[in-house]
Amino acid sequence: MAGIQEIEIKFQIEDGQAFASRLPAAGFHLVTARTHELNTLYDLRGAPLRSRGALLRLRQYGTIWTLTYKDKSLVADGHKSRREIETRIADGAAMAGILGALGFKPSFAYEKFRSEWADETGHVVIDETPIGNFGEIEGPPAWIDTTAGKLEIGKEQYITASYAELFAQWRVRTRSAAANMTFHEVGATG
Repeated sequence: MAGIQEIEIKFQIEDGQAFASRLPAAGFHLVTARTHELNTLYDLRGAPLRSRGALLRLRQYGTIWTLTYKDKSLVADGHKSRREIETRIADGAAMAGILGALGFKPSFAYEKFRSEWADETGHVVIDETPIGNFGEIEGPPAWIDTTAGKLEIGKEQYITASYAELFAQWRVRTRSAAANMTFHEVGATG
């Protein structure tokens, strides 16, 4: 299976509600209201996936479970692109058990509250994380740039780092001992 090519940018959001209030005027409709999301990354001993920039993720988004594989990211013109293969899972706990039986261990967990918006071409999401609020714009590169412009997001605000990378940067800045980007470990409220 080839998967799809995911192309996106992230950006920091100061006020999630104020940002969301601008989306309908930009042509977006709400797809999913604010929903809790818990992500667990898995790897084998020696972290071969992480060392090549790939990831295997088990996600619980509300009541929906998804298993995702992503290749190493490429960055071009400020956009992050990577191959993504994913499928829904009926029983997340059973899938975690299968991964464990195959030798995969949880390597990092991160959570957020996400709301999803869409137009006919792509998606805009608002993520409330333990380390701050972020948005993502996902779709074709030219559409991303046009949408960012409509939403008053300059190219200098584009972030191509993953949440694991953003968390690592946050840990250095704050000198936090948290191992995972969860509300409990970071001490933030969700």
